[in-house]
Amino acid sequence: MIAEIGHYALVLALLVSAVQSLVPMLGAARGSAALMATGPAAAGAQFALVLASFLALIWAFVTSDFSVSNVMQNSHSAKPMLYKITGVWGNHEGSMLLWSLILALFGAMVGVFGRNLPPSLKARVLSVQGMIGVGFLLFILLTSNPFERVFPPPLDGNDLNPLLQDPGLAFHPPFLYLGYVGFSVAFSFAVAALIEGRVDPAWARWVRPWTLAAWIALTLGIALGSWWAYYELGWGGWWFWDPVENASFLPWLAGTALLHSAIVVEKRDALKSWTILLAIITFGLSLMGTFLVRSGILTSVHAFAVDPDRGAFILVLLVLAVGGSLVLYALRAPSLQPGGLFQPVSREGGLVLNNLLLATATATVLLGTLYPLLLDAMTGERVSVGPPFFNATFIPLMVPLVLLMAAGPMLAWKRADLAGVLGRLRVAIGVSVIVALAVFYFATRAPVLSAFGFALATWLLMGVLTDWAERVKLFRVPLGDALRRAGGLPRSAYGMWIAHAGMAVVIYGITGDILWKTESVSASRPGETLSIAGYDLKFDAVRRVQGPNYMAEQGVFTVRRDGDFIAELTPERRVYPVTRMPTTEAAIRSNGLSDLYVVIGESNEGGLWTVRLYHNPLVPWIWFGAVIMAAGGLVSLADRRLRIGAPARQSRDAALPVPAE
Repeated sequence: MIAEIGHYALVLALLVSAVQSLVPMLGAARGSAALMATGPAAAGAQFALVLASFLALIWAFVTSDFSVSNVMQNSHSAKPMLYKITGVWGNHEGSMLLWSLILALFGAMVGVFGRNLPPSLKARVLSVQGMIGVGFLLFILLTSNPFERVFPPPLDGNDLNPLLQDPGLAFHPPFLYLGYVGFSVAFSFAVAALIEGRVDPAWARWVRPWTLAAWIALTLGIALGSWWAYYELGWGGWWFWDPVENASFLPWLAGTALLHSAIVVEKRDALKSWTILLAIITFGLSLMGTFLVRSGILTSVHAFAVDPDRGAFILVLLVLAVGGSLVLYALRAPSLQPGGLFQPVSREGGLVLNNLLLATATATVLLGTLYPLLLDAMTGERVSVGPPFFNATFIPLMVPLVLLMAAGPMLAWKRADLAGVLGRLRVAIGVSVIVALAVFYFATRAPVLSAFGFALATWLLMGVLTDWAERVKLFRVPLGDALRRAGGLPRSAYGMWIAHAGMAVVIYGITGDILWKTESVSASRPGETLSIAGYDLKFDAVRRVQGPNYMAEQGVFTVRRDGDFIAELTPERRVYPVTRMPTTEAAIRSNGLSDLYVVIGESNEGGLWTVRLYHNPLVPWIWFGAVIMAAGGLVSLADRRLRIGAPARQSRDAALPVPAE
């Protein structure tokens, strides 16, 4: 009965979303306050109904109701409770329901927190959100019903993919979807602005917090996915340029460009047309990622759907949403006034260059991701585009971007003195050179590239410190005055500095791991001692252990360095009886500066076990840096100017002519 209630709630949510998509838009066109007021109510009702449906599905999984096909295919009575709950979104149907829940949540939040929005703009934003909701709810009800019954019900289920039975997967998909779907609000604001005929600094101020919230969530989601792949898959790496990884990285790149472009619209009333286009492209890339993962085109642990009808449905949604919005953009964008003028060497010019580099990087990753799929579809020829291509094309684009990140915030609006900025950065330049020389001297592997990578990260970090010191006039006024100035700086500025510092930490981590990583693969038997990077690992034994729903062969390794005991590591090779699928559980010893990573494989008839050892210098800094970046976003989001909303719009009409209605 609970499953039927969940299904019925989804049907009602579809009807409410249809009302949300039509009535507020009609009210905005007619200037009817009563019709426009239905938007927030409908958005709240849609969220409540989808939440009820989602809770019903959770109940079915928690109670192991195997009469529900989705539960039968993705759960088991012996599965730990955590994975019964996370199994709700560890499958195609449940993950799409989670997508719709988050979409409805964002619509309801616009209704609640958008009180200071002009009624017509708010109505149109909620209407566009409702249209997206209609598409995804139709997709669920017509092709991906999570409450479909099976009769007769089996005694037990088929269990969840063992790779997904991990705490990292409890949080990775929700954060990823918060990012994907969060960009729908920026998309809705863009479409609503085009329909209404107003794109101005107030609009940009309204868009920024929603875009920033989505960017924070997507940053954490990508970092969690990378961390999960690192410790769960047992290959010792954290990024492989897999198409599924790229599907999440693409909207992050475009969303980063959108964040910076919106600043120019807000501060200087410029780049309006480009910012609108970025909002459309960013959400379009989110939808494209959903299509790639859910259509069955990609074979991956993430690719739950193999039904071509589902892929075709999502493709139609993608074409309607992105294609329709681009047609509207083509019709309306030419009427946009260019806004404030500025010189190439200026804060605006730096942000334009930032956008060009990010857009080019996005196009590069998109080409490398889609080219093999398109070639296969058109000719049947299979090619592989892997890390060498992406490393050779993406990294060179990031170098000038990082150089710009240090100097850009110090440029003045409209017109800047580049020589003066570089003069203020002389300490940063000097420290970067010293770090480069030190790394070059001490590095035993890849000294030139190591020196360059560390100098680049140091340049960015010192640029952050220099910008802060300049703003508070450190060493130029009494310390007390400098601290008072520091306390008076906006939180958005601190958020920017923290996020940029987080990127510097990420660059340190990437440089250290890629260039200094060591690996050892051997066939060993218990009693032998293995060595790597100054560590001695004695292979003590292999023991059998019984988990809650798996059996494992667990290796026992005693780690010593210079004769001193460091740790005992116990990597495992697990087998899940229900699915008969093996998984690898790496054992990792981290000291914050490096990871000692041990994996045990299969044994042969002679009693030799495959043992892989990795020493990964600075790899923890990659995830530390990502968390710091997200923290910077949260600090910016806490800025009072964003929390209290946008300033009142100017009375004059904005760039686009208001259509006759």
